[in-house]
Amino acid sequence: MLETGKKVPKLKGVLQDGSTLALSDLRGSHVVVYFYPKDATPGCTSEAHAFRDLYPAFRKHGCEIVGVSRDSAASHVKFRDKHELPFPLVADTDETWCNAFGVLGEKALYGRRFIGVIRSTFLIDADGVLVAEWRGVKVAGHAAAVLERLTHS
Repeated sequence: MLETGKKVPKLKGVLQDGSTLALSDLRGSHVVVYFYPKDATPGCTSEAHAFRDLYPAFRKHGCEIVGVSRDSAASHVKFRDKHELPFPLVADTDETWCNAFGVLGEKALYGRRFIGVIRSTFLIDADGVLVAEWRGVKVAGHAAAVLERLTHS
């Protein structure tokens, strides 16, 4: 499990366009990595819109945003294009990123139990060190809270 104050692991992932992103490629900038359960669901869409709408403010502070879910790159293309998301989406189909950040957990829906992505966000500094984390995120106001924390990093 990641710990605040420690370096994040070296990870690579496939993006919505099929290219590869290494988390280390973003060193030199703060990075918000947010994990969400599924493309095109109401909560995940609201969360993506919130980060999209605040994206210029994040960039003003030298911060990149990366969204991660277990959906395919093809699903991410549709989701990103439909909602005009300016940041990359990692298709974590093999759960490498999810496992590295410890965001998988038991969930229940309509009485059925399953392992799913627990909505979580991580703020990483320019040196690749985890400076803040939010787990079990409630969407309303979350992106603004992350931006507020960034401005005090």
